[in-house]
Amino acid sequence: MVSLPSTDPDDPGYRRLRYCRYADDHLLGFTGPKAEAEEIKQRLARFLRDELKLELSHTKTLITHARTKAARFLGYEITVQHNDRKTTRRRRTVNGQVALRVPLDVIKAKSAPYLRRGKPAKQKALTNGDAYTIVATYGAIYRGIVQYYLPAGDIHRLHRLRWVMETSMLKTLAGKHRSSMSKMAAKYKAKIPTPHGPRTCFEAHIERDGRQPLVARFGGIPLHRQRTASVIDRQPIRVDYPHKEIITRLLADTCEICQHKGEVQVHHVRQLADLGAPGPLQPQWAKAMANRRRKTLVVCSSCHGHIHTGQPDPPHTQ
Repeated sequence: MVSLPSTDPDDPGYRRLRYCRYADDHLLGFTGPKAEAEEIKQRLARFLRDELKLELSHTKTLITHARTKAARFLGYEITVQHNDRKTTRRRRTVNGQVALRVPLDVIKAKSAPYLRRGKPAKQKALTNGDAYTIVATYGAIYRGIVQYYLPAGDIHRLHRLRWVMETSMLKTLAGKHRSSMSKMAAKYKAKIPTPHGPRTCFEAHIERDGRQPLVARFGGIPLHRQRTASVIDRQPIRVDYPHKEIITRLLADTCEICQHKGEVQVHHVRQLADLGAPGPLQPQWAKAMANRRRKTLVVCSSCHGHIHTGQPDPPHTQ
């Protein structure tokens, strides 16, 4: 039986409903014939229209047979399990149990940004950041998705998402350091303890003087169902590390062409396309900027003058 809210304004249940009248995501369970479910839907629509001055959306308010189909609610698929062959403790414990499932289209949609032509690809927008930023970005996105679906009974389906994001992250790190995926995996791989035993993850560190290092982590979350899982919104750790790479390059006081130590300046170009086509006639300073994929180059005053006058670059022995 499904009891509708009271229409008496003095009833506490009526007041609670009035306070929550703008929440439009509700799921009602009902055991009975479809005709009675249709009648309940009509009564709900009449109650919302007459008492709360709201209109029930008939296109979004659906009646789903939970045993043969799945109802979508807050990103989950909700079904009623049925299996005649599952017998434990002298009774079929699966029959009639409500199950939460991860929709396959959600996994496909979450994996799509990291795929190109059906294969994991690097994220060019993240190659400008350091390793800590890359690992932290991938880790935060993956951790948020997994923690939301921990109550689902088939959370193991997220192994596909983990593989896609992990491969994309390693390709991004390899593109950043001009290396290979295997070398990046060996460099950033780590093992951490979990309630289900040790798990492999990927970590990037930022060392700090006199304080604990900052750690960015991807993976290491066991894909096991947690019936009592709750979403915990943790405050992000404030990173006081200078992420501007140009500041670090300026503080080094080293010319990036002749490696001369001393006072340095910064040479700018409007866009990387202005450097010209690569080849033997391309100046050394243009090659250095193209290799770094940066529109800035930290040089000494002598090299800066040679760049603007168009004279040949001085040899490294000077």
